[in-house]
Amino acid sequence: MGRELAEGFPEARRVFEAADEAVGFSLSRMCFDGPEEALQLTANTQPAILMVSVAAAEALKAKGVRPDYVAGHSLGEYSALVVAGALDFKDAVRLVRKRGEYMQSAVPVGQGAMAALLGLSMEAVDAVCREAAQGEVLSPANLNSPAQIVIAGHRGAVERAVELAKARGAKRAILLNVSAPFHCALMQPAAERLGRDLDEVRISDPHPPLVNNVDAQAVHDARTVREGLKRQVTAPVRWTETVQKLQSEGVSLFIEAGPGKVLSGLVRQIDRAAETLRAEDSATLNETLERLAHL
Repeated sequence: MGRELAEGFPEARRVFEAADEAVGFSLSRMCFDGPEEALQLTANTQPAILMVSVAAAEALKAKGVRPDYVAGHSLGEYSALVVAGALDFKDAVRLVRKRGEYMQSAVPVGQGAMAALLGLSMEAVDAVCREAAQGEVLSPANLNSPAQIVIAGHRGAVERAVELAKARGAKRAILLNVSAPFHCALMQPAAERLGRDLDEVRISDPHPPLVNNVDAQAVHDARTVREGLKRQVTAPVRWTETVQKLQSEGVSLFIEAGPGKVLSGLVRQIDRAAETLRAEDSATLNETLERLAHL
């Protein structure tokens, strides 16, 4: 992951070098060569994804591509804030590494879970969560698209919700292979620890503005950025509303910078007419540049 960017774009290579310096070991080598087990640890996964995402964005920037707005899904919000100049990249790398550690340690392994519910409305998901909770924590965690909502909480509650969702007509209801139940009240210990770190980091006003996860509103000032990152740990990611807010602000083209194409797929689920481009490696980045040249 990321090797082509580092080899093909000097701006991207400098991002990888800065990340290695920030964490004190060769995160870039782990990203390029593994081992996979080490890369899958949340404390490594989060800074690795941030690193590749910012590297792709820097390569685009060097070619004259600058966004009118930025947004990111959960961890991706940190990448967006680096691109917007609100967070120093090295600070962001250190923050997300701690974020991963805090989230992993907030809930003992096996006690939490997440599940994706497909084909149920928000109202139906809320009802499923209320009925399946039975005194445990259970709530919507990622409002990814009108057709896909992820829930999180205690494992027993999530398992009950999966069965109940199937009975209520969900097209699919599946447990996710995740290391912790993110974006729910069980993450409160992580939120408190990360909040203290965020208070010590310099955050600037974002330029361009960020549409944030917790409110799906355009953010122009550092104070709101900081508070949003604190709240984000336990609050649901309002991705559907984020995309709709961007569209209401006049955004018609979405560029996904970083590994994978999940967000591009979600944007098209939200609006089939939306145009999406990607920058993950040399091929997708060059395809994006070619498309932009013809706009």
